[in-house]
Amino acid sequence: MSLPRSTILAEPAWRPSAKAKLLWALENAIVVGVLCVVLGVWAMLDDDHRGWQSLAVLALVVLAVLGVVVIPMWRYAVHRWEVTDEAVYTRAGWFDQESRVAPISRVQTVDTERGPLERILGLATVTVTTASSAGAVKINALDRPVAEETVLRLTAIAAQHRGDAT
Repeated sequence: MSLPRSTILAEPAWRPSAKAKLLWALENAIVVGVLCVVLGVWAMLDDDHRGWQSLAVLALVVLAVLGVVVIPMWRYAVHRWEVTDEAVYTRAGWFDQESRVAPISRVQTVDTERGPLERILGLATVTVTTASSAGAVKINALDRPVAEETVLRLTAIAAQHRGDAT
């Protein structure tokens, strides 16, 4: 049985901010930096395992390239979001990808979150809490004005739906 064309979901239309790639690269670079410190301490304290240390350095270089270059680009290619009068649509991930649809009638709260790196880059994450066991829907790495406009729009749309969001 095939579904009528009008019931087939389209991909969410919008990408996160172009600065999302830098945000995700910086977040991964911090992890790589911590691993560099750990590896450096290991190298200073243990002269007996130079072969293993060389292998660890090689693995760290590969991890750094993946984490700082490849993964942010891949995530940016995958991440999408859209808000309509009926629902909030998101697609996120890089290795494990997830698509979510949250009907507006299920929206309970809409929040913004800005971590330190997001504040520096002028970004924000919009969190849409719903009456769902799958948890909140997050729209990551939006330019701050876009995030604020999205929150206002979602709040206005949700106010028009007179349900109890359960």
